[in-house]
Amino acid sequence: MGGAAVAVLAAAAATRQNRAPLASLLTRVVRVLHDASVAAAAAEEDKAGAGSRRRRRRSSSSLLLGPDFLDTWDLPPRAASRTPPPQDGGADYGYTTTIIDGKSIAEDIRLHIAEEVRQMKSAVGHVPGLAVVLVGDRRDSESYVRYKTKGCEEVGIKSLLAKLPGNCIEDEVMDSVSRFNEDPSVHGILVQLPLPQHMDEERILSTISLEKDVDGFHPMNVGNLALRSRKPLFLPCAAKACIELLLQSGIELMRHHATVSVIHAFTTNPEAITRESDIVISAAGVANLVRGRWLKQGAVVIDVGTNPIEDPTSDYGYRLTGDVCFEEAVKLYEGCDVPYFSQ
Repeated sequence: MGGAAVAVLAAAAATRQNRAPLASLLTRVVRVLHDASVAAAAAEEDKAGAGSRRRRRRSSSSLLLGPDFLDTWDLPPRAASRTPPPQDGGADYGYTTTIIDGKSIAEDIRLHIAEEVRQMKSAVGHVPGLAVVLVGDRRDSESYVRYKTKGCEEVGIKSLLAKLPGNCIEDEVMDSVSRFNEDPSVHGILVQLPLPQHMDEERILSTISLEKDVDGFHPMNVGNLALRSRKPLFLPCAAKACIELLLQSGIELMRHHATVSVIHAFTTNPEAITRESDIVISAAGVANLVRGRWLKQGAVVIDVGTNPIEDPTSDYGYRLTGDVCFEEAVKLYEGCDVPYFSQ
């Protein structure tokens, strides 16, 4: 992937602040690839001589991605399972598509987290606590919160939820956040985005204690993320998950002098940009936006989109689909199994 290109499809609406950190993180990662590769090599040599007690993945990405990437899961990089393209009478391109099994990777990570939670409870008598503030009844937001609650239950993390009506006022949301700030059993707070249009997201997110801003959306954390010499306390989980999927799939980001292009609602001819990209990450929130013709052969595609569409056969009356038209993309390209992304 010499002189590689990375395309990030951001949210269609410029005001959707919850998507911005994904592009910011990936832009920052690529910006420091060259310098960090030299530092990483030196660091690995030093560690080889002195030994290391800290868990690390096989790559040196922690030097790129911030302090909390040092606490990563010691999982062996996996070869993504090979599956043949569907035979639906379409054109035969002669390629085999590789599926990145995000669910399997997530399950491995959860097993490690569950063990750490057990050890923590045994040592100090407490477990981590995660609090979520949900405003309104957006289907995608409710799905995200269900996944978060289920994930906490599976690994033994305490889970709390404050659900508020969509017509509540900002002060009510901030009061819920403040209560969680003061609760010593809560170690992380998430405000599920997007909030209703009448609310000031920045004002509400500023209420979260920096030490509990596990989504990395506090203006201070977002600002530190964008600055070259600063490090945020937490990284946005969607962006961090994208990097984790790439690394666990053996897709190296370092030493390729990549250029990141951010595509949004006002980008002209986005198809031309994505067709030149080696890695395409879509978080636009538009079902089936990315068609097969947008992608080039051999590109790596990560679909972060979670879009509700009507489905009377579902218990909820709808199902979730991604930004990428999977049926078209799977014929040619490496892709990501969409359903298990948390944002």
